[in-house]
Amino acid sequence: MLEGKRILLGVTGGIAAYKAVDIASRLCKLGAEVNVVMTASATEFVTPLTFRSITSRPVYTDMFDEPKIWNVEHIALAKWAEVVLVAPATANIMAKMAVGLADDFLSTVLLAVTSPVFIAPAMNHAMYHHPATQKNKTILEQRGVRFIGPATGHLACGTEGDGRMSEPEEIVKELQDYFNSKEIMKGQKVLVTAGGTRELLDPVRYIGNFSSGKMGYAIAQAFAEAGADVTLVSAPTALSAPANVKLIRVLSALEMYEQVLAIYDEQDIVIKAAAVADYRPADYKEQKIKKKGENLIIELVQNPDILAALGERKKHQFLVGFAAETENAVDNALEKLHRKNADMLVVNDVTKSGAGFDSDTNIVSFLFRDGRKIDYPLMSKTEVARQLVKEIAAIRPGTGIKE
Repeated sequence: MLEGKRILLGVTGGIAAYKAVDIASRLCKLGAEVNVVMTASATEFVTPLTFRSITSRPVYTDMFDEPKIWNVEHIALAKWAEVVLVAPATANIMAKMAVGLADDFLSTVLLAVTSPVFIAPAMNHAMYHHPATQKNKTILEQRGVRFIGPATGHLACGTEGDGRMSEPEEIVKELQDYFNSKEIMKGQKVLVTAGGTRELLDPVRYIGNFSSGKMGYAIAQAFAEAGADVTLVSAPTALSAPANVKLIRVLSALEMYEQVLAIYDEQDIVIKAAAVADYRPADYKEQKIKKKGENLIIELVQNPDILAALGERKKHQFLVGFAAETENAVDNALEKLHRKNADMLVVNDVTKSGAGFDSDTNIVSFLFRDGRKIDYPLMSKTEVARQLVKEIAAIRPGTGIKE
């Protein structure tokens, strides 16, 4: 799966840099074309000559070296790479990536690259768990950066814990799996809904919920990564549209209902991850409602049930719903799965720590019409989304991992 693949290997300054030599060797033996970029600190642990001997290519270390090829090298390398792997990835390079700092060759390339980026963290346990590092990790995950590890074990500083770089064979396998699966949804049209709808009371107020849209946006990104033609119908969020995704913005449940039904027939897979308001005000006030010193009574009317409507109209589509529950999560979700004629349902208990609205993580179960249930531990919403893609690919006709 790596024959002819163009992989840019970034090596930063840590004792695990010696493992990067093994990674480069394994990639080259599998037929990949490997260019190596080293930070100045990395050259204190391993010489550029080592990588040059293994890859039979120039090694890039300094922005101001005489160009190996006459072009703007950091931009040329960014365009050349199909995948970027940073291994080892220190806390320093993670911080630079998170804030967009470009003060050396590697950080500049990383700022210019548009292809998928994998990083394999390697640092002291305390450094890895420092709030700043964890914040940077969250930012990078939200941008689609894929983390490999870190592993748990003996660290160079003499302590035990997570922070150890994953082993080269595991890292290379992650790249193989990526190339193996990046087109498993090619040719599939996928519709994803996300965010929390807003039901207007007057020009300045609305009824809404706490949904951030992070789960739906992660799903749209994951399907795009897998080669699908993705349309994202989004209620208001603070998020930017994922790369290679068509974004349709809506405000209310009625707007989402109309937009989704308008394009439903042409879709192959539909993921209803939006938090849609069940009710809306019966009467919208054209002017701001003034406080009059007594209780305000608002009459609410029911919104259309989008998932149920899609279930009734379903023909060839594979329909996935979401259920955010606070009690009897699985039982309530199973009833919803069958009542709304979905093919699959993702359920979470939003009262659990790490699984609620606006969290960067989730704890979910996948439920299927045949009675199967898959429980997942706490993981990032990005990883939940990628697991969802893999599961649908395994059971959906016309998709699947290429042999």
